[in-house]
Amino acid sequence: MVNPPEPQGDQIVTSLSGESAATSRPTMKDVAALAGVGLKTVSRVVNGERNVSEAMRERVLHAASSLHYQLDERAAMLKRANSRTNTLGLLLSSVGNAFDSKVHAAVERVANEHGMVTFAASSDDEPATELSRINAFLQRRVDGLILTTSRDDHSHLAPERARGLPVVFVDRLPRGITADVVRSDNVGGAVTATRQLWDHGHRRIAFLGDLEPLPTMQERRDGFRQVAGGVTGCTELTDLRTEEQALRATLELLDGSEPPTALLAARNTICVGTIRALQQRGRQHDVALIGFDDLEMADLIVPGVSCVVQDTDRIGALAAQRFVARLAGWDDPATVTDLPTRLVRRGSGEIPA
Repeated sequence: MVNPPEPQGDQIVTSLSGESAATSRPTMKDVAALAGVGLKTVSRVVNGERNVSEAMRERVLHAASSLHYQLDERAAMLKRANSRTNTLGLLLSSVGNAFDSKVHAAVERVANEHGMVTFAASSDDEPATELSRINAFLQRRVDGLILTTSRDDHSHLAPERARGLPVVFVDRLPRGITADVVRSDNVGGAVTATRQLWDHGHRRIAFLGDLEPLPTMQERRDGFRQVAGGVTGCTELTDLRTEEQALRATLELLDGSEPPTALLAARNTICVGTIRALQQRGRQHDVALIGFDDLEMADLIVPGVSCVVQDTDRIGALAAQRFVARLAGWDDPATVTDLPTRLVRRGSGEIPA
């Protein structure tokens, strides 16, 4: 046996709470001994089973509370007839992104209402990371998945789907399998934003999009093209992943020989980069800007930032409700739900050419 190192010099080692580090977690046997009941009675109480008197239930719960007993969910899962873990795996592009964090909050709210715990992770729109996170969820025996995906093939989930695992996609369509999808009307939102700029006289409009393979980027670009496609002077820049990349790309546009008179930033992080570029060049009052996704304090910037706003709360809640319904046995054909967006006019999108 390897002994722990002795304290050196003026080091002081203190045991937290005055307890021995070797103290083990209390078990059902400990609760049964303290309550003076059988092990089966404790099992029935902590697992919420019937056929236990209220007085006996209170007695067991008081003993469990005194010992700070926590139910071992892994053991409980093995005893359940349906083998459910009451957990779901939620994969987002980035939990730090405002859009994703609001979807996360809505999913978790619905999951909590149904007694489920949400495990959340980010993929950073990296296909390999996405696959790794999904596998980690499945290894932990989650009851199903809610995914914001960056992969172009999801056939690896086909065996899980065949076994009845509920999978709901948020924001982006799956490829290679059929599953429920909840997303925004990206094409319609981009059409509305581009037409707004067009109606204010702009004929040199620049579309700034994120990663080329992402369905959301392609859909928003399609909406832009429905209004401005083929128009001389209208440009497209994509594969902008960060604020810094959007900043540099916008500065190059503004410094060009025929700079755009209006910008459509197809993601909130891109929009922040364009705002910084406009302010650096002092062009925020004469170059129009519309962002896709709302921004914190967008109304406090001068001019206020006009944005295509998505109903993130409804997206997350509806995705979670679809998940819960599938888990309960709802077997209707998979659906794709497109939720409408709205254009919030705050000033930057109303600057005339």
